[in-house]
Amino acid sequence: STTFFAQEVEQKKERQQAHYNISKFKQLKEELPTPNKQHTASGAPGYEYTQQQVDYKMDIILDDVNQKLFGKETITYHNNSKDNLEYLWVQLDQNMRAPNSKKPDINGGGPNVLYSPSKFTKMFMGKPFQGGFNIQSITDVKGNSIDYTINQTMMRIDLPKPIASGEKFVFNIKWWYNINDYTSERGRSGYEPFPDGNKLYVIAQFFPRLAVYNNVEGWQNMQFWGSSEFALEFGNYEVSITTPKDHILNGTGVIQNPKEVFTKKQFKRYQAAKNSYDNPVFIVTPEEALEAEKGRSKDTKTWKLRAENVRDFAFASSRKLIWDAMAVKLNGRTVMAYSLYPNEGNPLWEEHSTRVVANTLKVYSDYTFDYPYPQATSVNAKRQGMEYPMICWNFGRPNPDGRYTERTKKGMIGVVTHEVGHNFFPM
Repeated sequence: STTFFAQEVEQKKERQQAHYNISKFKQLKEELPTPNKQHTASGAPGYEYTQQQVDYKMDIILDDVNQKLFGKETITYHNNSKDNLEYLWVQLDQNMRAPNSKKPDINGGGPNVLYSPSKFTKMFMGKPFQGGFNIQSITDVKGNSIDYTINQTMMRIDLPKPIASGEKFVFNIKWWYNINDYTSERGRSGYEPFPDGNKLYVIAQFFPRLAVYNNVEGWQNMQFWGSSEFALEFGNYEVSITTPKDHILNGTGVIQNPKEVFTKKQFKRYQAAKNSYDNPVFIVTPEEALEAEKGRSKDTKTWKLRAENVRDFAFASSRKLIWDAMAVKLNGRTVMAYSLYPNEGNPLWEEHSTRVVANTLKVYSDYTFDYPYPQATSVNAKRQGMEYPMICWNFGRPNPDGRYTERTKKGMIGVVTHEVGHNFFPM
């Protein structure tokens, strides 16, 4: 009625913007936290600022036949805060793919207007992907079980006794999960299948990782549904990864046993690349990769990597991978620029990837600060663009006949520059 309409207009007029200053020229005092002993007004750490440290020792097995990943990790948590911690929060990112995951609920778009037969079958008639972590045990250094509660992508570990300020706590987690086909399931981690049955694995966010505990929010224990970024504590990593013997692998950190995992010729090239400052050299040649992808070795080998003061760990592995490298001089220090890619990436990747990595390290170091790590690796992965410490996944491939457009070339160069650059500015 007219009366109701008049009342509605009157009510709208009475609504006010509370006590917020909405001027476009207002100062940022409302948005920025109040300066204190931990965080100064400039944004720099104060003299009472603290930051936790988390160190990991991991034994990982990549089951290429069944597409499973098995892991055992020993975690050392250093409580550098002023607080006593009664529990720890752990991120379980893979649980976003669990059958009971609430990730689909955030889409909120309702059913699609049109489904392909394969997509309709998968969504409404097929068995859901059995993703997510299978936590087998959580124990202390003496083997005693530790209580824990899993809430979707987060896990709370209830400590036997509080970790006092300045103390550390060591515990173990044993787990496994089914690796997803990221080309169909989407995501930043998983494998890319090829017509001959081979797979290229880009494995990230793959192990239970400690959530951040900081001076502002305490525990950062928000759920992870796949599209958001995340923060992690810095620490040192010692990681052993067992793969089929014919696989080539690189990851965060430096390989500690190159003689054991490369052939004699590959090891010789690996060493020679450390003095190649002008042009990339092959460590694993295209011919070697083509020959390797024809087989299916039943033997295994173990790659041992070590990384210091990083906030995460990721790796790539496949028998299809070519590997080239060059050295970069940064203020008297040599940093290695690497690229790993299948033959499907050539000639584009052979011509450009490692040179782009080297150029990014030089330019970003000139304009900001020297690249802090010993190497940077660019991996060619279909429809990917994601960074992790010292390694990143990047899209861009030529047509099957080897030809590519200027747009493809510039897109590939752009994404490599962008993702390597994230080592300077992590998300």
